[in-house]
Order: sequence, then C-alpha cells, then structure tokens
Amino acid sequence: MPSANRSDLLPFSRAALDRVRAREPLVQCLTNTVVTNFTANALLALGAAPAMVDIPVEAGAFARVASGVLVNLGTVHAEQRTAMTEAARAAGEAGTPWVLDPVAIGALPVRTALAHELLALGPAVVRGNASEIMALAGAGGGGRGVDAAQDVEAAAEAARELALSSGAVVAVSGPVDLVTDGERTARVANGDPLLTRVTGGGCALGAVLAAYASVDGDRFATTVAAVAAYTVAAELAVPRSAGPGSFAVSFLDALAGLTGADLDRRARLS
Repeated sequence: MPSANRSDLLPFSRAALDRVRAREPLVQCLTNTVVTNFTANALLALGAAPAMVDIPVEAGAFARVASGVLVNLGTVHAEQRTAMTEAARAAGEAGTPWVLDPVAIGALPVRTALAHELLALGPAVVRGNASEIMALAGAGGGGRGVDAAQDVEAAAEAARELALSSGAVVAVSGPVDLVTDGERTARVANGDPLLTRVTGGGCALGAVLAAYASVDGDRFATTVAAVAAYTVAAELAVPRSAGPGSFAVSFLDALAGLTGADLDRRARLS
C-alpha cells in the first residue's frame, strides 16, 4: 500500500484547520450518552457547531441540512438505532458526509449487525480501534468492550480491504494512527496515553472527522488532517495536566488554541 507524501499532507492539514474554523461546520452527533458533553465541547473548541439530534423523524431531516454527521454506536438503544439508520440514509441522499464509529462491535450482536447495516449506507469515513475495524471488515477482531485486543498494524490489511469494499476512508486509532482509502495510507505518530483515560477521548475524534470531512472533497487528506490536529492538541495539553481530569480541560484549551505552526512543528506524518 503506497504511503502518502508528508510534504503534501502537512500544508493540507494547516489549510484544513483554517477552513474548518472559517466555515464553522454544523455537525450532527448521534452518539453515546457517556460522551455527549465532551464531544460537543471538542467541536466547539475546534470552531465547529455541535447538534445532538438523535431521535427518529428529526434525525433524518437534520442530516439533510447538517454539514457533517457522526454515527457512534456506543450506547445504542432502540429509538436511537432507528434514528441512526434514518440519518445515514438521509445524509447519503443529501450528499452530507458522515462518519461511522462502530464502538465495541464484534462480540456484541445488536451493535455488530447495526454496524454492517450502516456500512452499506455509505459512510465517508469509518473510525475505530484495531479490533473494531477488523470485526467490521470480517477479519475476526472484537475487543474487550471498547478496548482493542489487536494493535493497529495487525489491522492494516483489514482496514485497506474495508476501505476498498466500502468506499470509505478508514481511520484506525492507536498509539500510531493509520488512515487509508485503500490506495493511499498515512500514519500519524502523535497523541498521548492520557487520551485513553478520558471518557470520550476517542469518540470525540469521530465528530472532529465529520467536521473536517465537510470542508473538502479529498476525504483521505481531511481525515489525516483531523487526526493530526486532534492528536497534536493532545500532546500540547500534557504539560499543563496533572492527570486525566486536568488533561480533559487542557485538551479542549489546546484544541481551541491549535495553530498551523503547531502542526508544522509537531505533526509526525508518514
């Protein structure tokens, strides 16, 4: 799988950050109840506008006018499952880019079946940990709840095949994130383990991916740019943090204050 060119991705990442802030995309989040507040605050810090519209009838109508949509399967209940399918279908019809985050699929039957149903509706981006991506690709997988049981490189081929079969860009989260559209691949070696100790640290990234997907047609490049911005902000937050609690606050501050110069200086793309 050919690697993307860092010299192209880095300036694109700077420009994409500016475009998100200039356009203030409206991101509809159908997400889990544990992370709604952190997800909304991450979008606000970035410069986007969150909208937690996740009930049937309203969900589809809103997806048609939103800039981007996140569908996160963290705590799916019956009504939300209906709303997610409705929103994904409406987003596809309206040309609204949407992100699928197949949280904890593999061993759990309801969300696993729902993830495959949603995948058939054509997400622009799929984001998950290695176990979730492997499970969605039909390559085994299935972690311990929301925790991955495989590492990112073990999921690289499954991610590539999933991207080719679905048409989505696939982002695999881990110590070094992997992004692929099936033809191109990039790795982002930023971030910090404290992100895994904050509720919503991974889920909010899905919303950021939706914001970025709404401002450019090259979904691969915007996905890399979103992951780079998010993980560089995490690194910037660490020196201001005493532990997970203060990190959550510092991370939002770092995301709000992130600059193109920060990306130039710190983003490790390959």
